[in-house]
Amino acid sequence: MSEQQDITVVHVMRHGEVENPQGVLYGRLPGYHLSELGRQMADRVAEHLSSRDVVHVVASPLERAQETATPIAKAHGLDLATDGRLIEAENIFQGKTFGVGDGALKNPANWKYLVNPFKPSWGEPYVEQVVRMKGALDAARDRARGHEAVLVSHQLPIWILRSYVEKRRLWHDPRKRQCTLASLTTFTYEGDRIISVGYSEPAIDLVPVHLRAGAQPGQGQSKAFGA
Repeated sequence: MSEQQDITVVHVMRHGEVENPQGVLYGRLPGYHLSELGRQMADRVAEHLSSRDVVHVVASPLERAQETATPIAKAHGLDLATDGRLIEAENIFQGKTFGVGDGALKNPANWKYLVNPFKPSWGEPYVEQVVRMKGALDAARDRARGHEAVLVSHQLPIWILRSYVEKRRLWHDPRKRQCTLASLTTFTYEGDRIISVGYSEPAIDLVPVHLRAGAQPGQGQSKAFGA
């Protein structure tokens, strides 16, 4: 196999904006679809990737990820695959508001879930997220050997995967995740080995300023809403 053929690129995309007027942390709940703006984001990224050598597109089973991936698959004449390992992280606060100054944080019954931010105690352990996301990443690499693949997932699992690959600690400040809506975290393999990690935001002009990477949530807002 030539050096060029041995290079495989896997883009891991965060889904677009979700219709969520109540501002809940929707987690793995069904029924949360892309907003009109989210569909525009998905189309923008599909256009951005249209000239790339994409041979495999796969998404989390949640609606928002499926809807984000659909125009990308269509642009390349591919069937959309689903991988349950790309799903959002499990979270005990799913279905609740969890912003600053309101919601679940004010209820003493929930405080027991906040005792260990390093695991974390309120949801799926970071290590478990690494195992499943790395498995999905490597599976896409194998499916797209010598070409490119696109995986559509969710903010926290993508950030945990990147942190692991870049050898950073897994616990972190959620406000500092570099994983904006409709962004691409790109892993380049030489054979079975990851040789670089890149990050791009093809739809950044469509992303509301308060939802961009590094933005500080306002009163009553949580960046987890757009996970």
